[in-house]
Amino acid sequence: MTSTVPAPVARTADGHALQAVLLDMDGTLVDTEGFWWEIEVDVFAELGHRLEESWRDVVVGGPMTRSAAFLIESTGAAVTIGELSVLLNERFEARIADQVPMMPGAERLLAELARHNVPTALVSASHRRVIDRVLRALGPERFALSVAGDEVARTKPHPDPYLLAARALGAHPSRCAVIEDTATGVASAEAAGCRVVAVPSVGVIAPAPGRTIVRSLEDVDLPFLRSLITPMN
Repeated sequence: MTSTVPAPVARTADGHALQAVLLDMDGTLVDTEGFWWEIEVDVFAELGHRLEESWRDVVVGGPMTRSAAFLIESTGAAVTIGELSVLLNERFEARIADQVPMMPGAERLLAELARHNVPTALVSASHRRVIDRVLRALGPERFALSVAGDEVARTKPHPDPYLLAARALGAHPSRCAVIEDTATGVASAEAAGCRVVAVPSVGVIAPAPGRTIVRSLEDVDLPFLRSLITPMN
């Protein structure tokens, strides 16, 4: 796996230090974080259990296995992690079958990155089957690659997904700008050594050194992302 030790930052051929942009999916590019919670509530209601609203902050942005395990343990529901994962994925795919709602500013930002040929990757804790469905709406041609939560041994909040994406794009993590909407995703990207732009969707993301927090993707464009990576002579 790519080292997380920062390397000297130099300018690229186009004069910019930014080498790649890595983006989360749910709640960052598509307005679907709420879908997952609504589906979880419905599924557990059918199993005879009520989910506490406070649990939402625990499961948001995390891998399916972690969220499923927490909800099963908290409710005592008679369902396995594997069975629950299948149920949730199937319900989610059905929910987005007709339309995938984009977050404000997402379409413009993706178009801008593509227009300037900025290497871009989609990095999500969602499973591959879900990512591929959403990619049809986002435009798969806009991404050099995508990383799914069920394709890495350790997904978010571990750094592995972002290290894998950076390595595959031939970029150093310290020269990658990551856009995330949850504390779990932010922790993953920062552990990988990336520069993070947090766009909170559910829950609060606290300020921290080196972390940029914005209101929405409407506040993010390519010059802004480039300004986060400081060249060194």
